[in-house]
Amino acid sequence: MNDRLERIERQVGLLRLYASFTTLVILVGTTAAFRLHGPDDQILRARGIVIVDSDGRERIPIGAPIPDAGNRLRTNLARVDSAWTGRFPRGVYMKYYPTYRNAVSGMLVLDEHGVDRVVVGDSLPDPNIGRRIGSNVGMLINDDQGFERSGYGLLTVKGRDRVVLGLDTDQGTEGVVLAVIDSGQIGMHVAAGGFFGFLGSSPAAGNLGGVGKPFAGLLLKQGERAKRFTP
Repeated sequence: MNDRLERIERQVGLLRLYASFTTLVILVGTTAAFRLHGPDDQILRARGIVIVDSDGRERIPIGAPIPDAGNRLRTNLARVDSAWTGRFPRGVYMKYYPTYRNAVSGMLVLDEHGVDRVVVGDSLPDPNIGRRIGSNVGMLINDDQGFERSGYGLLTVKGRDRVVLGLDTDQGTEGVVLAVIDSGQIGMHVAAGGFFGFLGSSPAAGNLGGVGKPFAGLLLKQGERAKRFTP
């Protein structure tokens, strides 16, 4: 009986040693998998990372493109229909929404409800009120409902670039915009209700608020009335 117990104890000891060795090999292998060939490299390589909060909710997807987040509002059509369609004519919004771009190569910050709050990267997502007119690289800031309130980036439209800093209204439309456009338009736009203002310069192609000729100075419009102040 004693001999049998001693054999069992030796076998358990060997199993413990084997388990410890296997664990060590796995740890070393995993660490090596995230290292480059050089002994001094400290670069991690991964297809994507998802940071979760203390409650296990997915909060910061990172990748190229970012990994899917199960709690993200934008990618759940049923939640989108419930949360956003009340702002738009019934039956129209969900006809077009599935064509909007949700992916991004970069980093997304979600709130605890899965709403996009901050996006940084290349090929940014479309606003949830319509598709972008071109590819955009930069940063977006959204309100707690997921509607874009500010952004800074380089927008490429038909091969021409626009460097734009925008501050949006609570309706998702542009309120104040600083823009430098390859076509030659450089300046600041202000829009509120029926008011439109522009300070800067624009070629005829800019067509500022219906002004289809070159302009440099201050343009103020209220409805059909317009005043121009030029040097």
